[in-house]
Amino acid sequence: MLTLLRNAAGTWVAKLLLILLVLSFAVWGISGQITGGFGSHVVSVGKTRVSINEFRLAYDRQVQQFSQQFGRPITREQAQAFGIDQMVLAQLVAGAVLDEQAREMRLGLSRDRLATLTAEDPAFRGPDGRFDRNQFEWVLRQVGMSPNDYLKNRSQVAVRQQIVEAVSDGMTAPQALLRAVSLYSGEDRTVEYLVVPRSLVEPVEAPSQEAVTAWFEANKATYAAPEYRTVSYVKLEPDDIADPAAIADDEVRAYYERNLSRFTRAERRTIEQIVFADEAAASAALEKIRGGATFEEIVAAEGKTMADALLGTFEKDRVADPAIAEAAFGVAQGEVSDVVAGTFGPILLRVTQIEPQHVSPFEEVAPTIRAELALDEANRVLLDVHDAYEDARAGGDSMVEAAARQRLKVVTVEAVDRNGRTPDGTILTDLPQSSELLREAFEAEPGMENPPISIGSVGFLFYEVDAVTPARERTLDEVRDRVAADWTASEASTRLAARAAEVEKALSGGTSMVELATELGIEVQTRRGLKRDGSDADLGEAGIAAVFGVTRGETGITPGAGGDSQIVFRVTDVVHPVDAGPDAVPPQVRDRFASGLADDLLDQLVTRLQGQYEVRIDRAAMQQALSF
Repeated sequence: MLTLLRNAAGTWVAKLLLILLVLSFAVWGISGQITGGFGSHVVSVGKTRVSINEFRLAYDRQVQQFSQQFGRPITREQAQAFGIDQMVLAQLVAGAVLDEQAREMRLGLSRDRLATLTAEDPAFRGPDGRFDRNQFEWVLRQVGMSPNDYLKNRSQVAVRQQIVEAVSDGMTAPQALLRAVSLYSGEDRTVEYLVVPRSLVEPVEAPSQEAVTAWFEANKATYAAPEYRTVSYVKLEPDDIADPAAIADDEVRAYYERNLSRFTRAERRTIEQIVFADEAAASAALEKIRGGATFEEIVAAEGKTMADALLGTFEKDRVADPAIAEAAFGVAQGEVSDVVAGTFGPILLRVTQIEPQHVSPFEEVAPTIRAELALDEANRVLLDVHDAYEDARAGGDSMVEAAARQRLKVVTVEAVDRNGRTPDGTILTDLPQSSELLREAFEAEPGMENPPISIGSVGFLFYEVDAVTPARERTLDEVRDRVAADWTASEASTRLAARAAEVEKALSGGTSMVELATELGIEVQTRRGLKRDGSDADLGEAGIAAVFGVTRGETGITPGAGGDSQIVFRVTDVVHPVDAGPDAVPPQVRDRFASGLADDLLDQLVTRLQGQYEVRIDRAAMQQALSF
């Protein structure tokens, strides 16, 4: 939000959010006296007041923001759970203490300056680039503000900005900090390492009955059966009701004849060209061809290849230069044209291949036409089918009966959990609107008709929950094989970690890496030039972090990137950048540090002001603001 303050001429959306949310720097703690009520003000700081309407406006805007993020309106209960009321209160208190400070410092904004700031706002400019009153009023209507409220809040923001700029403008990161950042980020390392594979500790013997039982009891929740639901649905999209058989032959024939050009492929020609510097050169080349020289010889004489000369294969209306199109479609195959005045200079053309016009016969395209006409008809009557289905349900028909009347298909999924998985572990990939259908189905009551789910802009998905199988704990006998497999995988991982620890202990104790590699039957590997923010296929992000977590000569262990190995490593070299200094830090990183320091200063200012002024909060007025 501080960035928004510094860029008051930014986008109108950001600016209006800035104004409507009333200076959201951060959720600072609110100190002050909580009163039972002092009128129509939620917040009072000295002589500065925040009215009930201002609180409600800021609250509504914050709720609107959250709703946009979630893609659906949030309820009052959800807003309370998110703490939006306290968030808005903290924002308003922060703005109020700055306003009170500005009042005591006698900071202000002239009417002329306020008018200028408003006129300069890009959000309020018309097509001619100047301030447009109608645009101004339209934009404010979109966010529910009156012009007077906008001007008042715009003035407040401008005055607060004077304080913000006095505190934070010109802030730069200290040179010592930037030098340290440069050294930190520019350092690279070399490591030698061994990839200890799981195969060294496999095979793992089958677990005993006691081990299986103990593992199952310790991880019983992992093997519990989730809630399953039997869900039936009817999908209504144009494809579901399209009936090609209902389209008459005469209708198909009439469409074919009306749209014959659609089924006609125009003549196509493959064209080659030679572009000359001037008409004299082109005419001289043409004379040579007339005298027996070949087109290929002229291309070579111009220092070009036949690939350079190939223009392409085109229909006449797709040739970009009309002069070339006219000439190319006026010569016989293999014939060289007269000199053509092309866009880029005089040209000689040759046509090497002619593909005649082709009209697809009716019998060949009739099935496609019939399907398209059926789909068009389905689009036209889809809403009628929707209404007829709904009327049948309202009249007492079951889903099966209502679907049968409209020749729609009912699909029943016998058992599926909320993640789309069946009891045998299969993930259903063919559910229409899968995520939305499962979410709604697991909130619906069994046996009840539910509002349809929209599919795109023209489709509908009707669904019902037929039965619910509650979640339950499975018995060991039901999942014995899975438990045994999980125990075995865990035991292998434990043994592998222990084996890697033994190798690392030996390495740190003086045994050479080559000797250990020979003993294990694996190879020593080396990585050079590793960076803190880099990546590596073997080490992965966790491995890079581990390498930079020890000093030169030290050893360490990290899981292999594939999850089936352990890597034992030693840092053999640490190289610091020779050009480390503030200038080596990218400008955007320097700006980020400067912005963070400025934010910290502003944080401290607001915190200090909250201790300097008496902040009074009327909880009753706040509840009144939230009640309408």
